[in-house]
Amino acid sequence: MSKSSVRQEMSELVNEIRDHQFRYYVLDKPIVSDGEFDLLWQKLLKLEGANPELCDPNSPTLEVGGGFATHFQQHDHFEKMMSLDNVFDEAELNSWFERVAKESTSNTWLCEVKVDGLAINLIYENGKLSRALTRGNGTTGEDVTLNIKTIKSVPHQLIGKNIPKLLEVRGEVFFPVAKFNEINETLEESGKTPFANPRNAAAGSLRQKDPRITASRPLDVVLHGVGAVDGAKFESQSSAYATLKSWGLPISNRYQVVKSKAEVAEFIEFYLKHRHDVEHEIDGIVIKVNEREIQNALGFTSRAPKWSIAYKYPPEEVTTKLLDIRVSVGRTGRVTPFGFMEPVRVAGSTVTNATLHNAQEVTRKGILIGDVVILRKAGDVIPEILGPVIEKRSGNERAFEMPTHCPDCGSTLRAMSEGDIDIRCPNSQSCPAQLRERIYYIGSRAALDIDVLGYEAANALLEDKLIADESDLFALSIADLKKSKFFLKKDGEIGANSVKLIAALEGAKARPLWRILVALSIRHVGPTAAQALANRFGNIADIERATLEELSDIDGVGGVIAQSIKEWFSEKWHRNIITKWEKSGVCLVDAVTEKLPQTLAGLTIVVTGSLVNFT
Repeated sequence: MSKSSVRQEMSELVNEIRDHQFRYYVLDKPIVSDGEFDLLWQKLLKLEGANPELCDPNSPTLEVGGGFATHFQQHDHFEKMMSLDNVFDEAELNSWFERVAKESTSNTWLCEVKVDGLAINLIYENGKLSRALTRGNGTTGEDVTLNIKTIKSVPHQLIGKNIPKLLEVRGEVFFPVAKFNEINETLEESGKTPFANPRNAAAGSLRQKDPRITASRPLDVVLHGVGAVDGAKFESQSSAYATLKSWGLPISNRYQVVKSKAEVAEFIEFYLKHRHDVEHEIDGIVIKVNEREIQNALGFTSRAPKWSIAYKYPPEEVTTKLLDIRVSVGRTGRVTPFGFMEPVRVAGSTVTNATLHNAQEVTRKGILIGDVVILRKAGDVIPEILGPVIEKRSGNERAFEMPTHCPDCGSTLRAMSEGDIDIRCPNSQSCPAQLRERIYYIGSRAALDIDVLGYEAANALLEDKLIADESDLFALSIADLKKSKFFLKKDGEIGANSVKLIAALEGAKARPLWRILVALSIRHVGPTAAQALANRFGNIADIERATLEELSDIDGVGGVIAQSIKEWFSEKWHRNIITKWEKSGVCLVDAVTEKLPQTLAGLTIVVTGSLVNFT
């Protein structure tokens, strides 16, 4: 390849990478997967390494961060906030170890999980949080102080002894995975657009103009680095963490000091296997020279410390071809389009289907059947199509059209209320798909957590007519299960899992009232609303008798959920579920709440004067 061709390719890569950085860091709306971006980055690095005379002095590989949003004030960091260089396999990691060994004699390494969040710099002056900045371009960041102060784990005032005059601490703002799943389920049930992924959710939540919106999101922070310090000295990275923790700062326990490359490899392998057991998303492991003196001696490149490296795990965002868009019917009748794709390996499993949420979302994302699409899957998060790779379109793609009739029962699909962007099957009582999904949901961890009541078991109970609907579930017996081949062994005897199912159903009868409420699949009633209802009323009978106003006034319920509850109880077949469950021995009373006196129920308490240190 001629020098002019190489220069042209490098220029195109620089422009393409800058565009992707802007979409990722500023818009929080990437259009390529992390893996694809890393490939572009590595390609540019190799070209620059082989052709240093052609290297653009403004290349993104020489810079930090990716720019700014437009509505925040900007301030300088006291000490430059660097990025990290990446390696992707054992050979590249060993090359980094060799480079460090040539310039130092490090005896210990600190390994820690790499949090996939939004980089943040917290500045404390005389122990008081004075400013919080995003990374920005590494020199200057966006001022998000008011928003950061809404995060409960961030102290406004440091505690303890020997607090320095100035302290910069760096870390990541993240959206806990469990909370991310909960809020997305709520958004989907409400017909709203869900967040694409936890990292984007964290970035978008922190960059709100109104801190009250940020405060409503369950953000958290973990700190993993120190910038400028005046009035304290740290001998090592690990001792710095211990000191920061003693001052009340949120430091992760997911790090380890090791003395060999073999131990580093063990740490990497451990979290590769257990990455989805962590409360936040991680995309790799960061390895640091532990001794601060050696860190200072090694120094920095223009964009990253020489004494630290990020070992990146295989991507959880990949590309594949969208072969078709089909629809599924959920437990509340919501009809959801999903993508049927060429099989692709992502996050440890092979994926062929991924949710598209609703027809408006398909249109908003600009997805066509036949597109090459970006697919994301992290842990227990349902695989999701983020968007198309428009540059790879052939012209043979076609638009998706939402069906007009339920694919399972043939009922005419419609929006159930004005302004609802979802369409639903109105045949909730006898639609096979809704029945199957409700039975399956009853057994899920989100509801009654009934062992061995999985999807296939739920389907067999209905297909073999062992139950007509969920009202019959708790009356099942071993004799009933013997009527279905699914629950028998090859020799015709009842299977061990069938015995477990009956025992698990018996145990589930004593679940807390809020779980019973969740299991009823009342639209919009998730764990939060169910617990509020159980705490307020203590039994299902009182919930049924409650007025719309009484329900609406409960914190965690509100008008929409209250209306949904009244509509649910107005159906005779719904009330029949309650009657038959109670007859089968299901406890419809919250024992704890029933024992508590309700002396102050319905009263408003007014406090005069002032309360010291009350927030």
